[in-house]
Amino acid sequence: MVQKMRVQEIWEARKRIAPLVHKTPLIRSPLLTEQAGRPIYLKLENVHDIGAFKVRGAANKMLSLNDEERKRGVTTYSTGNHGMAVAFIAKKLGIEARVCISNRVPKAKVDLLKAMGAHVEIVGESQDAAGIRCYELQREYGITVIEPFDDRHVIAGQGTIGLELLEDLPDLIDVIVPLSGGGLLSGVGLALKSNSPEIRITGVSMEQSAVMVESLKAGKPLEMEESETLADSLLGGIGLDNKYTFSMVEKYMDDVLLIPESRIAHSLAYMVDKHRLIMEGAAATGIAAVLDNKIHHQEGPIAIIISGQNIDISMVLDLMQKYTAEKE
Repeated sequence: MVQKMRVQEIWEARKRIAPLVHKTPLIRSPLLTEQAGRPIYLKLENVHDIGAFKVRGAANKMLSLNDEERKRGVTTYSTGNHGMAVAFIAKKLGIEARVCISNRVPKAKVDLLKAMGAHVEIVGESQDAAGIRCYELQREYGITVIEPFDDRHVIAGQGTIGLELLEDLPDLIDVIVPLSGGGLLSGVGLALKSNSPEIRITGVSMEQSAVMVESLKAGKPLEMEESETLADSLLGGIGLDNKYTFSMVEKYMDDVLLIPESRIAHSLAYMVDKHRLIMEGAAATGIAAVLDNKIHHQEGPIAIIISGQNIDISMVLDLMQKYTAEKE
């Protein structure tokens, strides 16, 4: 059953997570501003301790648990960043965490999860398969599942980004948001549209396995086979029994763009070359949208949410070699 959320939940989340999650910078990009012919700002969610925005939602959910739930521990399923967020917050709060991931999660993220003290289980070829194991653990041990996106506490935590954008850039016109399960876009959309309904929200995803996009086209949540992509943190299903994010993305998203792999690769390398900024493929989808002039307003500031930076350095080096060769 679809459930509704109130913007007040985001304000409550902001207060709750403040001791563990700090406000992130919003910086103006001169190069992208020149490229777009309008002000471009980068919301640097990659500077969190875990290198990704997911720490916000995980913190809000886990700080909401009662003492008995904390004693029993938590589990989650994730393409990487949410798992790291849960592991990081669990360590801070002294909670045991089990993280279920698929074989598609890059080694860099697996190593970080283990370094944070999480019990890692690698299961199957998709986030959905990892999710099945997660609920088996819940039934076995009575532990709490920390959903990666379709949970009101998680959505409210991600929505605190929207409050920060309104504070730092009150004349904001467009926001570009990486789109996967929709927790980020749902939270940011609720925060922004509740205060400034005229702000336009554009979701960006990769061309292949964009489950939320295909689900919206079909008018209902779908399951899809995952494909290889540089934007690996955007992989994963949205849940056939989706309670929040499907309807919230449908309500708050004004437009959606699907980015080819070649443009994700180019944008990753471009930002290293021109900005000295490393980001993961999911974050680079928003950069590609601006580089390719896909946002069609004629004026006013655009904010791109740089959702994370957890990418294998070997992949970055490979992309840079190809990028450099193409320029010569």
